Amino acid sequence: MLTIKRTASLLKTFARNQKGTAAITFALSIVPVLLAAGAAIDYARYSVAKTALQSALDAGALSVAVANTLSNSQRIKAGNDTFEANLKNTGIEPTDVTYSFTIKGSGIAATASYPLASGLMQIAGLSRFEVDADTTISMPASKKAEIALVLDYSGSMEEVSGGQVKYVAMKDAAKKLVTDLQTSNPNKVKVGLVPFSHHVYVSMPEKYILGNTGSGTWTGCTQDRPYPANLTDAMPTTDNTTKWGQPLAKVHAKYGCDGYAPRNLKVLPLTTDFTAVKSQLDAMRPYQYTHIALGAEFGYHLLSPNAPFGEGAPYTDTSVQKIMVLLTDGRQTEPAFGSGVRTVNQGESNLEAICQNMKESGITIVTIAFDLRDKDTRKRLSDCSSDPDKDFYVAEESRDLTAAFEDIRRKISAQVFISR
Repeated sequence: MLTIKRTASLLKTFARNQKGTAAITFALSIVPVLLAAGAAIDYARYSVAKTALQSALDAGALSVAVANTLSNSQRIKAGNDTFEANLKNTGIEPTDVTYSFTIKGSGIAATASYPLASGLMQIAGLSRFEVDADTTISMPASKKAEIALVLDYSGSMEEVSGGQVKYVAMKDAAKKLVTDLQTSNPNKVKVGLVPFSHHVYVSMPEKYILGNTGSGTWTGCTQDRPYPANLTDAMPTTDNTTKWGQPLAKVHAKYGCDGYAPRNLKVLPLTTDFTAVKSQLDAMRPYQYTHIALGAEFGYHLLSPNAPFGEGAPYTDTSVQKIMVLLTDGRQTEPAFGSGVRTVNQGESNLEAICQNMKESGITIVTIAFDLRDKDTRKRLSDCSSDPDKDFYVAEESRDLTAAFEDIRRKISAQVFISR
């Protein structure tokens, strides 16, 4: 028979044994936990290194391709210098990377390999990852790009995100995109700007404006065209229902056109004057409400060969890649024309239809949701893009925009110049 004293002694012994068992169990279970955590961390590091390596390699290969007036050895040196400069900006030392650029006729082939030391995965005996990148560039003489930057300049773009004013972050990222494309091949790229808020401020032939028939140039603010003309890139006719210059919706009538010119919020048609593009990006400032569909409508017209602009190449010219980059930080807040009452919901529907029509015209659409919390608008932007997996970006804050625009630059170069 157990006495009380004997029972207490046995319980203490059992407790000591249980503590030992728990320690062993914890020690055994922590290994797979560490491996799982290590795999996630190392995969993230691998993805960052892969993107950096590929971007630097693309930039280097483009440098080789565009330096076609130099000797082959000078072209290779230009590629090496560009590759190393871009790589250093990512924190990867060029001396740690094995890479090469090869000129093959009118094309350039490039490869790079970087041994990335693993972190916690060393527990599993994996000491490093081989990060590889390759690219092949073909530069046919007639290949060109036309790019419309459709950018949100509504009042909310004056807010701060990630420690930086949003429109400033957008401006810096867009300027870098233009500079990089200009450097890569200035004779093969045209860029246009559509700054939108609740109006678009624009110059166009007077005959395309409501109630006008003159031959001069009209400059002013406009809403979208009446439905269904606002869904297409068709040239206006003598019918007023196909013309711009429509009055502002009553809900925002007190915020007229006076605020646009002082803030330099004017449409800039497709141009090779990259200095003008960057100067206007420097000068523009946000103003009032948001009409995303109107921005897309004018982006469509900038890229179209039809009037009122006409700088766009014919859709039948397969040597020209047409691209619209559409960025917004908020939902539609301006009513738009539809088959019935002019409403905000109609503007949302119009955006969907415009994007579909643009894609059917052969235009690539890239969309960016910047500090955008409205889930429906995010979904609409995703659906608007040509490929939601590749051409839709979510930039949670300002510092994400740099990476998004760099990836867009790389993809534009890939579509126009690079084949893998």
